[in-house]
Amino acid sequence: MTQSTYVQEYQAIVNVLNQYNAGGAKADSALMKPAFSDQATIFGVDGDNKLTGGAIQNLFDTIDTAFVPSPDAKAAIIRVDIVGTAASARIDTDNISGYRFTDFFNLLKVQGKWIVVSKIYHTHPNN
Repeated sequence: MTQSTYVQEYQAIVNVLNQYNAGGAKADSALMKPAFSDQATIFGVDGDNKLTGGAIQNLFDTIDTAFVPSPDAKAAIIRVDIVGTAASARIDTDNISGYRFTDFFNLLKVQGKWIVVSKIYHTHPNN
């Protein structure tokens, strides 16, 4: 086969997303950095309902300074939508450093490699 199939592209994207999951669970941004473009962004809404985020380095700094290793964290890739060189994905994560998140990722296939170009997230309230 000369052309990639949906299954091959899906698996390549899952591999990228699993780098993100591993870095979060181990509280080590070095594990997740390869999944992201240097130009990637991250945005969310803080506890005061204000927009927060910016450069992806904000995520890496938070992972390395505010998160702790979470061996019991569970992540589920809920969906992956792929059209040509563009894709979006959703991950729900439980018990990562005491939080529960829903993350939405936008990815592009650049020079044959899938890479995250943006992430938005929702932090679920602790019950």
